[in-house]
Amino acid sequence: MATLAEPRLAFSRVPHPAPVPAAARAAAIADPGFGKVFTDHMVTIEWHEGRGWHDATLGPRAPLTLDPAAAVLHYAQEIFEGLKAYRLDDGALALFRPEQNARRFNASARRLAMPELPEEVFVEAVEVLARADRAWFPEVQGGSLYMRPFMIADEPFLGVRPAKQYKFLVICSPAGNYFKSGAPAVSIWVSSDYTRAAPGGTGAAKCGGNYAASLVPQAEAIARGHDQVVFLDAAERRWIEELGGMNLFFVFDDGSIVTPPLSGTILPGITRDSLIMLAREEGLAVREERYSLDQWRADAASGKLLETFACGTAAVVTAVGRVAGRDGEFTIGGGGPGQLTSRLRERLVAIQHGSAPDPHGWVKRLS
Repeated sequence: MATLAEPRLAFSRVPHPAPVPAAARAAAIADPGFGKVFTDHMVTIEWHEGRGWHDATLGPRAPLTLDPAAAVLHYAQEIFEGLKAYRLDDGALALFRPEQNARRFNASARRLAMPELPEEVFVEAVEVLARADRAWFPEVQGGSLYMRPFMIADEPFLGVRPAKQYKFLVICSPAGNYFKSGAPAVSIWVSSDYTRAAPGGTGAAKCGGNYAASLVPQAEAIARGHDQVVFLDAAERRWIEELGGMNLFFVFDDGSIVTPPLSGTILPGITRDSLIMLAREEGLAVREERYSLDQWRADAASGKLLETFACGTAAVVTAVGRVAGRDGEFTIGGGGPGQLTSRLRERLVAIQHGSAPDPHGWVKRLS
């Protein structure tokens, strides 16, 4: 569903009547974890058929009022994004490739029959909120402001059709370490009973339904002592696809790297794309091709496979040390972060924080 052509939106600002006191805010962000603490404000923009996007507002973060018949509650018209505001070395805040999040958000909107939001409005909405709540930035190692733009269908009706009324919002969460264990490498469980996405489905869209379907296998992984679940393809139950929320890379002894191809069942990660570019700039051969579970196990055993790492906005770059499944388990390399994993992470983080050159113009500084 394409959006109507609209004039540039002006954001109105509603004063917060009771922002969190500075002392309480400092206590909350001293050890924020991930996704548990939220800032004072949020952005909302409305969309109605025939009128398009309107009423862009920065106001106090507050509960939503939804009719019990709101379409999102019955037909799951909901999409979201995730990106971070980083602290640069000079103290300013910056976003990393936000236009790519805007582009992916609209790809998700098209797949879920929802209106597209102009990319510049998406980026401005994130910027407005990051500026308003910059005092919530956590001064912990790896700290950031995690920005969550999302859209829901809030028209009240029962009937299977695209809604005619939507709400776009952005909320913000001070973030620390993504994985609770804090381990240098994560352990993952191969799901034999569940798949994440099938050809023709919504695997390439960032919609809540994909994540809801991953909760049972993720809980199974945690119950077995692992940090994450990895999914195989739905057709053959053979090919590695992605984790519950991250893309995967495999590093070999000849210096080459393999990552599963984007074939409609894998989310096109922005961190994934950035790492491919950085690796190729180093002269490394990066192949986007299918890689099977059997190959993974055999290459780890032979020593051909040196490293495996996962990547995503929340966790950035994380080494995979151990893989387990119904057919046993295996260790990758020495079970910890490999040299290339560490080097690519350091390069990416340095660009994000402004301590390394940014030849691609990925970093968007906030005034």
